[in-house]
Amino acid sequence: MILFLLPAGDYDPTEAAVPWAALRDAGFEVRFATPDGKAAYADPRLTDLGFSWLSPWLMTRRAELAAYRNLTEDPHFLAPSSYKEVDPADITGLFVPGGHAAGMRTLLEDATAQYLFARVFTQGLPVGAVCHGVLLAARAKDPVTGRSVLHGRRTTALTSLLELTGWNLTRLWLGRYYRTYRTTVQGEVTAALADPAHFLAGPALPVRDTAARPGRGFTVKDGNYVSARWPGDCHRLAADYLALVREHVMS
Repeated sequence: MILFLLPAGDYDPTEAAVPWAALRDAGFEVRFATPDGKAAYADPRLTDLGFSWLSPWLMTRRAELAAYRNLTEDPHFLAPSSYKEVDPADITGLFVPGGHAAGMRTLLEDATAQYLFARVFTQGLPVGAVCHGVLLAARAKDPVTGRSVLHGRRTTALTSLLELTGWNLTRLWLGRYYRTYRTTVQGEVTAALADPAHFLAGPALPVRDTAARPGRGFTVKDGNYVSARWPGDCHRLAADYLALVREHVMS
């Protein structure tokens, strides 16, 4: 099974739903795990509450929101395992969406989630992560080296430019909503790498991809691992991760 690790809530709906839909449509079994084994829903500000006049730019787009609504009706989504209930031997692939609201910490700081990520990653199984989800990879330790599993790998993640732009646009009324931690995602991820040059930020002015134009997105593939920066990369990420899963099945 392909396992999606979700926090207790507050993840980005596009980053979960678009890869899920690609895997489902290709006939792969997708299961879910959350901290407490309860269904976990996306950040309501991205799905319903909005950002006042900034909503057209910051909220989840219509097609991706429809995919998320479909996701929330999936029987496996509605009956997830807890992290501790997951048998690592059952996992054939792992995917971690991101998000920046406070609920993401229930995933990123969880020792069991970090262990599951490290185990799947070091076994060479297909792994995908996007945005803040890459923080879980940075914090997951290789049991042999004691270093992050990303040490020696190339990756991307939410860039400091994207993170600080969102924060500066909204901080007067949303405070630290866009700042999950004091250190930016790019800063923490880069610190876990063998070489700062292994962090690839992609184009300085990112353009959102679509189902029809996935090539607009930016991803970084390194062996069994593929990463992306933000929701605007997720159609390309879904295609690249699906390709990794298919490669593993064929090998």
